This record gives sequence, C-alpha cells and structure tokens, in this order.
Amino acid sequence: MADGKKQVSVERVITAPPEKIFDVLADPAQHAVIDGSGTVQHARGNSIRLTLGAKFGMSMRLGLPYPVTNTVVEFDENRRIAWRHMGRHRWRYELQPIESGTRVTETFDWNGAPLGWLYELTGLPARHKPNMEGTLERLDDLVTGGAAPA
Repeated sequence: MADGKKQVSVERVITAPPEKIFDVLADPAQHAVIDGSGTVQHARGNSIRLTLGAKFGMSMRLGLPYPVTNTVVEFDENRRIAWRHMGRHRWRYELQPIESGTRVTETFDWNGAPLGWLYELTGLPARHKPNMEGTLERLDDLVTGGAAPA
C-alpha cells in the first residue's frame, strides 16, 4: 500500500503521447485487449467514449462469468480516468507527459469499499500488482505498435 493508503499502484513509461493512451482507456471496447488479468472478456452494450459520469458494462470471468456496470468517477481529459462498480473500489489511470513519452500509473484503490477489509484479508491488492503490470505492458504494445497483446 502506498503511504498507508488503501491502494496499490504500478507505473510504466510509454513512448507515446498521453492523448493516444487516453483514447484507449476511454474506449471500453479496448479494455479486454489491454487487460493483464484475463478477467475482462468484452464490453457489453454500445461502446461509447467515456466521460465523467458515463456508465459502461463489461462481461467478466473469474472462474464463472459475471457482468459489471461501471461508472466513471474521475475524469480529466488526457490526464486521469477512474471508474468503479458496486464494489466501490476504483481502477484509476493517471497520465503524466514526460520528455520520453508518458508516465502511466494504474491504481487499484479500495478506500471506501465496504468489503475492503475482505480484500486485505485475502491479499487481493497485492495479487493485482502483476496483473496491472501486464495491463500496462499490453497498453504499451497497443499504442506503440509493439508485439500484439496475446
């Protein structure tokens, strides 16, 4: 956890402008393409570009398939986007332009999640870290034209 806060983050420098990266993050249809956990299957319903307050559905699979409806709760064009669902934890992406491209930080934030104590008891936040690293690697490959995500 960062500074005792209920969050875990990973970061990666991607040699692409923040606008190109943000366009992928703001498109729910791309979430399954970049997902490093293997749980995001595909977007449900119309895939619209996300904005603050937008709701979007995803088909997920963790053992068994299940649907989620997310709401965008943080939005700063080309800089920050975060969403949450009924579990109330947030997935946040922050983009910082730097000389060599963009520093991308992905954060799993369970502040205010009613079952946050259960996340901690089961070690869920720490288990998310390698999945998040995989997501940023796949995002990098997608926006820079590297190897196609597997």
